[in-house]
Amino acid sequence: MSDKRFPQTDNFEDFPLFPALSDNLDALKRLTGETSDLLVNEVTVSGKRACLLCFEGMVSTSTITELVLHPLMYLEIGDCSADELYAYMKREMLMTVDRSEADTFGKLCRFLMSGFAVILVDGVANSIALGVQGYAVRGVGEPSSEENIKGSHEGFTEQVRTNMSLIRRRIKSPTLRFELYPIGSRSRTDISLAYLSDKVSREMIDEIKRRIDGIRLETILTSGYVRPFLQRHILSLFSSVGTTERPDAVCAKILEGRVALIVDGTPFVLIIPYLFTENFQTIDDYAEKPFYATYLRWVRYLAFFAAILLPALYVAAATFHPELFNSALLITLAAAEKLAPFPLLVEALLILLMYEVVKEAVLRLPKAVGGAVSIVGGLIIGDAAVSSGLISMPLLLTVALAVTSGYAAPNLSPQITALRFIFLIAGGTLGLFGIGAALSAVLINICAVEDYGFPITAPVSPFTAASMRDIAVRMGFRRMQDGNFSVEKLNGVTSAGKDGQGDES
Repeated sequence: MSDKRFPQTDNFEDFPLFPALSDNLDALKRLTGETSDLLVNEVTVSGKRACLLCFEGMVSTSTITELVLHPLMYLEIGDCSADELYAYMKREMLMTVDRSEADTFGKLCRFLMSGFAVILVDGVANSIALGVQGYAVRGVGEPSSEENIKGSHEGFTEQVRTNMSLIRRRIKSPTLRFELYPIGSRSRTDISLAYLSDKVSREMIDEIKRRIDGIRLETILTSGYVRPFLQRHILSLFSSVGTTERPDAVCAKILEGRVALIVDGTPFVLIIPYLFTENFQTIDDYAEKPFYATYLRWVRYLAFFAAILLPALYVAAATFHPELFNSALLITLAAAEKLAPFPLLVEALLILLMYEVVKEAVLRLPKAVGGAVSIVGGLIIGDAAVSSGLISMPLLLTVALAVTSGYAAPNLSPQITALRFIFLIAGGTLGLFGIGAALSAVLINICAVEDYGFPITAPVSPFTAASMRDIAVRMGFRRMQDGNFSVEKLNGVTSAGKDGQGDES
């Protein structure tokens, strides 16, 4: 075969397979550089040359031996052509339930590198791909970032097909659709769109696909690579695309007409669209009595505002508005601050930076060492800083309360961190006026986010009174069971989604 007919590494995707087996093997070896983990097993089946290809460590040895090799060894078809042998294997031999065909080198390489075994027959410009994956995977376990008490303890894994099955088990509806296709010019990472065809508009699906087609990255290693391409307002602090590690939460969103995007290699699934109020809802809200779930929800709302505003309000009041404190409290604060060598704003910034350093160290270090770092940072350094007079105890207590409050809304941790610094600087330089101006700017920023036709501030803005029964409060299921909520209603009359049942707008 002439060298000019060989597919090159930059244009092999749509290059068709050759009829001759030797040409296909030569081209494949040239594409892969004769990599050592490519296993090439040439055999004779019913008098015809054939080849079984797979990558070492990607397939199950026992499965491929029992379901593929043994049937091929004992296959005897008298006086058959190559096309007849291929047609017989395709139509008469089941071998595996996950089967497909690859007629180009792009499909061939993608199947091989996804754990498939591929059969080539000499004289046929096509191949049979058999799903016999056997690479090591992490089992289904408890979500690490979204723990709950009374809900499911299953979390997504890194395998896209396993995650699809976790959703299918919970939504046994024929209208549940999964669309699987690869992205990334080199990694060819599998992603899957999951949605209910009778609840999601075709326009929304087409728009999501259009944005995904605009991804020109070479590799996709996590859902964070894809998320920026799915949202339009890249300068906004808040996102119209959410993430979750819980299959039950994803199913609840899908039932409301959302679209879930599963990325192979990461346990975090993207939800499109995502509302701001959903950051304060958990699956445990729907396992408790309505009065207690309502109380917990308001605790999260108050904790969010305390996390971003408490240090700023303290610094602004102590620096510019001391008249807000009563005389006894003012004397106590003045006595605590008179020995500190830095202004209140500088003190607060130093404490917050120290906390961020300790938090990052605890997250990145091994668990055995992380606990020791938290003790050293939280107790020894903090106590030494107060005892030496570098920082005051009231300010340290205020910052600690704000940091602890931020844990009530873990999904908003990046936004809370950024807003805490923004409001602190505004309050420390301009007082309460600066906090009010910053609050207005943040409010404008979040209200401007409207993607796929859905404002993320709904149903608070635009306001819908009927939807407050699962936003301001959590009503009982007897009153919510008649609802047939779909997020499509947000285009006209806004409502809100949740992690439990569908609501009625």
